[in-house]
Formats: sequence, structure tokens, C-alpha cells
Amino acid sequence: MNIFQTIVLSSTKEYYMMPCVNKQLTGFDCPGCGIQRSIVHLINGEFIAAFKIFPAIYFLIFLAGFLLFNKLYSTKYANQIIIALSIASVATILINFFYKLLQ
Repeated sequence: MNIFQTIVLSSTKEYYMMPCVNKQLTGFDCPGCGIQRSIVHLINGEFIAAFKIFPAIYFLIFLAGFLLFNKLYSTKYANQIIIALSIASVATILINFFYKLLQ
């Protein structure tokens, strides 16, 4: 891609993203801030950048994938796996949130 395409594509991505009302009102990131940009980075194949913006993205993807898999094929330890992935997701979101607050 040339510079023009990069500028146009990056500006149109930001245009279609929903703004964070919490950040606009208080000036602080909410726990979910960065998930949209992280998804865009994943779609573009920028996996490290997606993790840096929103570290819980991978746990959420695994959780969503497992929930879909569990709907199609029943697994023996589904409840334990769902609980473990949920706890890991929430813990990662909260750790990232407090880390951003302390910076």
C-alpha cells in the first residue's frame, strides 16, 4: 500500500467506530476501551498490536469460539471451561483497566 491508501483506510476505520462516551465525559478509559481498534488490528493481521491495545481480545475470541463449538458439539467439561475463560477474560480486562488508570 502507498501512503495515500494508508491514510484513507486508517481515517475511514476511525470514522466508523463508536466513540467511548465514558472517555468523552470523564476523560478516562472504560474497561472496554480499545476493543474496536483491537478487532480492526486482528482483521488486518496485526496480532501484537491488537494485544497491546486490548489484551483480553484473545480470551474473548477463545470464549466465543468455545461457546459456538459447545452449541454444535456437547463437551463433558463445558461449564468449567466456560467459567475459566470468563474469569480469565474479566481478570485481564480489569488488570488492563487499572494499568491504564495508573499510567
